[in-house]
Amino acid sequence: MNRNDRRIALSVAVVAVVALAGLYLSGLPAFWGHEANGSNGSNGVYGSNGSNGVYGDHEAYKPYKPYQPTPPRAPESFPFDPNTADSTQLLRLGLQPWQVRNIYKYRAHGGIYRRKEDFARLYGLTVKDYRRLEPYIRISPDYLPAATLVGERPRYERDTVQHPVKLQPGAHVVLNTADTTQLKRVPGIGSYYAREIVRYGQWLGGYVSVDQLDEIDNFPSDAKQYFVIDRPAPERLNVNRLSLQQLRRHPYINYHQAKAIVDYRRLHGPLTSISELRLLRDFPPEAISRLEPYVTY
Repeated sequence: MNRNDRRIALSVAVVAVVALAGLYLSGLPAFWGHEANGSNGSNGVYGSNGSNGVYGDHEAYKPYKPYQPTPPRAPESFPFDPNTADSTQLLRLGLQPWQVRNIYKYRAHGGIYRRKEDFARLYGLTVKDYRRLEPYIRISPDYLPAATLVGERPRYERDTVQHPVKLQPGAHVVLNTADTTQLKRVPGIGSYYAREIVRYGQWLGGYVSVDQLDEIDNFPSDAKQYFVIDRPAPERLNVNRLSLQQLRRHPYINYHQAKAIVDYRRLHGPLTSISELRLLRDFPPEAISRLEPYVTY
């Protein structure tokens, strides 16, 4: 640096030192004067009226004490039902708050503790904690499976759709009351013929003879020996009231026969016997014979 630069730098340093000294000296009276002397005969920085200065006239100085956490409460042991216990009880048992929340979530989603061992699945529960709580777990009977009211289920002979146990010779099935499961136990009857027997019986209004099974296409005749008719009570058609369309829905009445019945009623009045139709071309004796159990007047 040349002479002029040195002079300028020295002048700047002197001005800075003077300014800092002035700021320092100007702050001393405010700190050590008015506040340090206090008011009403106070003792310096420790306040007025004999109090402790900056801590005020009514707040006593308290020495700093380090934070001491509250010691955990010892777990209690008492009978409880995990399906109904509230959060206070569960916390008293020594469970953590997050474990209590998990229990509440499990119950809110429909979860049920049915056995003591189910409570052992609680996340975070140690073997030691479970063994301590296990003697006090009480499961209310209201939360047990309803199957316990029934008792032990009886053991049945294997009888499935794929491999039903077939009837032995001499055994019988009541034709009008058997369902498809019972029908498939008949030798020679599978799922198809079981459905056809039920369907045709509903169409007829009930079987009155085992021989009516021959009216099913390709029905195995050997299977008829396993069927019996017990007190037949077929549904009957009122031939004096039903319309042509209603009459022809029965498998024993075709369109021409239904029209003949309607025309006969119109010309001769209500029928009193199905035999009155024997002179009509559409009603041969065999047609009248098989239709007679299914009509009323």
